[in-house]
Amino acid sequence: MAIRVECYAGYRGEQEPLAFWFGERRLAVRGIVDRWFAPTQRWFKVEADDGQVYVLRHDEATGDWELAALTRGAG
Repeated sequence: MAIRVECYAGYRGEQEPLAFWFGERRLAVRGIVDRWFAPTQRWFKVEADDGQVYVLRHDEATGDWELAALTRGAG
């Protein structure tokens, strides 16, 4: 599912998600739980302010973001 993401660009210009929209709802990222890389993609496992954990995928070639997975939060 394609999503819109607010990002922070670090000192090397690498984007990290700060918030994203799930439908019409804005979810702030409380923290990045994990991250991993592929040659043209970056993946982020994030905890959102709704207590859920999401996996977001960023395609570096197109700049597109997708919601790759939703898991239950610890609470």
